Amino acid sequence: MSPHVPGTGAEKEILHASLQRHRAAVLWKVEGLDDEQVRRPMTPSGTHLLGLVKHLAAVEYGWFCETFGRQVEPLPFDPDDENADLRVAPGETTADVLAFYARARAAADGVIGELDLDATGTAWHGARVSLRWVLVHMIEETARHAGHMDIVRELIDGARGDHRPERTDSGAVSGTS
Repeated sequence: MSPHVPGTGAEKEILHASLQRHRAAVLWKVEGLDDEQVRRPMTPSGTHLLGLVKHLAAVEYGWFCETFGRQVEPLPFDPDDENADLRVAPGETTADVLAFYARARAAADGVIGELDLDATGTAWHGARVSLRWVLVHMIEETARHAGHMDIVRELIDGARGDHRPERTDSGAVSGTS
């Protein structure tokens, strides 16, 4: 089941829960697939599930940590290749990329927990942005790519929906959308 986004409550709690819900969808899209399937290019541009996970890890680190002056590990950005963060090297395993995404999410969650929504930092392009803006932007970014991943996953094995289907007591699957 995907994380619940409360209908009422504090703004920060609602925004963070929404981000977590989309992160859960991203993880579900790679669940149960083998290394070949997550790396299989499914569009003419070469889009594949593992590359999208790597991209989301890099941008979470960038937007939450670099923007607010936190330490980050080396990120796969290259000024000469705008798609470098979508590429998975032959030596990078699925487990490596998923661990990178887990570390990025944990680091981002630390920033979210520490700062007020009105706290500001400097984005990679030099603009001042608030944590509120970064949260909204990352909800958009993650939801956008989760949608891409939904289509790619459906092309791979037919699985679709924004969250893992729930099993009923009879064993039937429900809850796909």
